[in-house]
Amino acid sequence: MPYEMIATLMFSTMMLMLLTGQRVFGAIGFVAVVAALLLWGDKGGYDIGFAAAMKLMKWYPLLTLPMFIFMGYVLSESKIADDLYKMFHVWMGGLRGGLAIGTIGLMVLISAMNGLSVAGMAIGATIALPELLTRGYDKRMVTGVIQAGSSLGILVPPSVVLVLYAMIARQPVGQLWLAGVVPGLMMAALFILYIVIRCWKNPVLGPALPAAEREMPQAEKYRLLLAGLLPLVIFAVMMVPFVRGWTSLVESSAIGAITAFMAAVLKGRMTREVFENSVRNTLGITCMFMWIILAALAFGAVFDGLGAVKAIESLFTERLGLNPWVILILMQLSFILMGTFLDDTAMLVIVAPLYVPLVGALGFDLIWYGILYTITCQIAYMTPPFGYNLFLMRAMAPPEISIQDIYRSIGPFVLVMVGALILVMVFPQLALWLPGLVYGT
Repeated sequence: MPYEMIATLMFSTMMLMLLTGQRVFGAIGFVAVVAALLLWGDKGGYDIGFAAAMKLMKWYPLLTLPMFIFMGYVLSESKIADDLYKMFHVWMGGLRGGLAIGTIGLMVLISAMNGLSVAGMAIGATIALPELLTRGYDKRMVTGVIQAGSSLGILVPPSVVLVLYAMIARQPVGQLWLAGVVPGLMMAALFILYIVIRCWKNPVLGPALPAAEREMPQAEKYRLLLAGLLPLVIFAVMMVPFVRGWTSLVESSAIGAITAFMAAVLKGRMTREVFENSVRNTLGITCMFMWIILAALAFGAVFDGLGAVKAIESLFTERLGLNPWVILILMQLSFILMGTFLDDTAMLVIVAPLYVPLVGALGFDLIWYGILYTITCQIAYMTPPFGYNLFLMRAMAPPEISIQDIYRSIGPFVLVMVGALILVMVFPQLALWLPGLVYGT
């Protein structure tokens, strides 16, 4: 059987197993091990799995994952994120749609605290959504606001997904993080602009809060402002030494975790329950990442052994003679399709070993492509029928919000994100300007 046919059979078998509801790491790892045993016998099959495990254990930057995840859970479990929303409630509640705008601001700051979209969704659904519904906001609009805002977690630094992309693509994490800043803030600004326009044309969607609910002493307002900005201080303490070259990525992640822990202790919120929940959740998420990465490394090793990457490159560029931009757009469309039933990490570790070399061979910048991939994942997260964020929202939303409301809520925000993706594709400097400014690249 030709190697190209074997590679196609492996990939289709894996996708079929995923569609049946199997665990992501189980489906990927099973196909990798069975293919290796059939192709190279006992010794070759065992060696590939063992080599993948050793490669994972030696991946020093992987230590950043538990650090960033722990930092996010400490800030979330200790209710420091609640202070953020109180700040937005007081300072922006007087505007039409002000609380929805504040929710987007909350999501940006949560992203800077955690780097995962799941955390933003959980905090938005438990803190912001009940408040917005109580204040008379349209349930469909605010449901879309929370889903769209939480998706920023994988783009705004310190994005865990961009750390994984950096490992696979062999690109500097610092440059990828900085490349995500301008597109992430641009997307947040576009969300806010949409909210402002909708609420200006139809004030019923996002009524301003009565003055009586916002009245409080000026000193209390400034206290809330300082408390709400604490996550920004933690972010700066972590990021500035790394960007300046004083610390490595792993050292900066440790600084962030320690700073978040000390902030919770100094505010008197680091209870035994908070600590246990943060550690337990950190271990669960970290182990999930490691199992998926381990399985994907084994799968990628078999693909490399078959020469599948070169075969795909030859198919697109020589046999089909496609334009590089057409190939790039097809890759993004495939991410959106896979995102209807896979999360961003699974998509990255399955497809990146195939796509990243192809992108480089086509002459595109891999830092820029990392941002395109991340934005495409955000769109896939919210695309029916099986978008990841749609089901997370259904699980966390109150009973009065139906699955139909959730599906209808995301249309305008998906269009905004597609617009942002097109802007970054047409104007690569939106992603590359800040890394070039800081690193001189």
